[in-house]
Amino acid sequence: MSQWPSVKAKNLLAALLRIGWRIKRQSGGSHRILARDGWPDVVFAFHDGDEIGPRMVARIAKHTGLMPDDL
Repeated sequence: MSQWPSVKAKNLLAALLRIGWRIKRQSGGSHRILARDGWPDVVFAFHDGDEIGPRMVARIAKHTGLMPDDL
């Protein structure tokens, strides 16, 4: 069992913004470039209503420093 739940993209984005990420720029409806000091930029390419599964949430967390408690 994964320690990561499935979450809606808008909730995951809100969690990333809470831990210090900011939207650097956005193109189209779903592609956002997120930036945080000391971290490489991350592409967040999900529509707000998309359900993101545990494996993808774990991959995003690895690149962003997100912890399960942050959700």
